Amino acid sequence: MRRVPLDKEGRHTVPEIIERPEQPYLFIPAAVSMQTIGQTIPELHGGLFGWFGAHGVQPAGAPFVKYDLIDMDRRLEIEIGLPVATPADGDERVQAGTLPGGKYARLLHVGHPSTLVDATRSLLDWAAEQGLEWDADGDRWGSRLEIYLDDPAEQPDMNKWETELAFRLAQ
Repeated sequence: MRRVPLDKEGRHTVPEIIERPEQPYLFIPAAVSMQTIGQTIPELHGGLFGWFGAHGVQPAGAPFVKYDLIDMDRRLEIEIGLPVATPADGDERVQAGTLPGGKYARLLHVGHPSTLVDATRSLLDWAAEQGLEWDADGDRWGSRLEIYLDDPAEQPDMNKWETELAFRLAQ
């Protein structure tokens, strides 16, 4: 079992800046509210994994949510994605894209997905203290990722799940 060194509160790692390469991926887009996101993400992840299986496509990494638009009061535009080793074609439901490479601020969080709000706030606050700027235009983000590192079949205790937050910095 993977275990990351955590901050003094025992919730997540200290944020850091990393370099990520471009990454092709397939995704299902969705528009959700804060009230519906918790049920939508698992449903669409299941649909995406089912599509991969039906089309013989192998994931090349962990599933993620890419947040494209964050308007907490109205709606969020998200992509439920899985990386692939080489660019692949989608269809009318599953689309293809490429995550941009570049510098990302990131931290690893351990805990129930409902506690990601605190981890996100920690990453945003840390970046502000560092004087970092996001790859964002208002509420629209270039690449803001929640990467789910645990397989629920192997780790059913959601309080032990590890999630990587990786937000692209302005280049």
